[in-house]
Amino acid sequence: MRRRNFLTASTGTTAAVAVPLIAQHHVGTSDVIRLRSGLDALMALDDSRGGHDGLERAALAGAAEALEKQKQGASQRIRLRLFSVAADYTATAAWSALDARQADRAQALLGKALYLAGMANDPIAELRVWNSYAMLAHQRGEHVEAVDSGLAAQYTTITRRDPLFASLAHARTAIGHSNLGDRQAALRSLGYAHEALGKASFAEHRPSWVAFYGPAELTAITAIVRDRIGDPAEAEAASHRALANIPKQFRRNLALATTRLALAQLHQRDVDQACATASTVFELMVGHPIPGRLRSLLGDYYRDLITLAPDASVAQEWGDRYRTEWSRT
Repeated sequence: MRRRNFLTASTGTTAAVAVPLIAQHHVGTSDVIRLRSGLDALMALDDSRGGHDGLERAALAGAAEALEKQKQGASQRIRLRLFSVAADYTATAAWSALDARQADRAQALLGKALYLAGMANDPIAELRVWNSYAMLAHQRGEHVEAVDSGLAAQYTTITRRDPLFASLAHARTAIGHSNLGDRQAALRSLGYAHEALGKASFAEHRPSWVAFYGPAELTAITAIVRDRIGDPAEAEAASHRALANIPKQFRRNLALATTRLALAQLHQRDVDQACATASTVFELMVGHPIPGRLRSLLGDYYRDLITLAPDASVAQEWGDRYRTEWSRT
């Protein structure tokens, strides 16, 4: 078995996540730990930069190795853990495609990840996949399917054991309801999400992919829901609270929350402030290409801007900046 490097970015930069393999040995816990550490490094890159081709390729390489190891005579317990690792790597690849707004590729990878999660009997991986399915459905404007995917996440067994995962599933469902214009259902699901998170212990060990979720992220989701059901002032207040608490290493999430803040300000007709806020997104992502999901959200902001204030000079200036930044990434 040759030495493999799981993380070579498409821009030519390399984040060192080398995973050396020792020639033929008994497959055991050390292999699982080593593969998991490579996955953690990929998630750290995603937190900073967002989804991109290099991350997706690295994740698929990790999944392939986990499945190869799974065939090498390990015990049943180790084999199940390797299926779980493969499911997480595949879900990471799917997430990278989703964040890059490569919907067809994301869907194919999510299907494979769900199969592997089932083979592993891993309800956390299953919840992760359904969470991503809900986001994919939103990207495609399939809001009923997004709600159904959120409900499927709620039905996974891990939500009965860990309220943090239950909270995430309810929050994702709330976004789906808000996109359907169902105010009551959206606020109800949001309430369940806050209630569940209040019961969660943050001392528990959980997979690195869910490190993004906590009070700050739920507040950012609250801002999304509030804006979509027509409460932009509440959305702005929630966005400010979220931005004050999202950890700095989650650069892409900070940029998304900042764009949401700009949208909430714009929807209150505070055009100057909204444009100033939206401009800071480019500084947040300086040095990195803007991921597809963030590019799309900035596009939503620009469309709302030229709809609400087509003749404002600040809108024209922001549009020039937007086009310049777009061409660079």
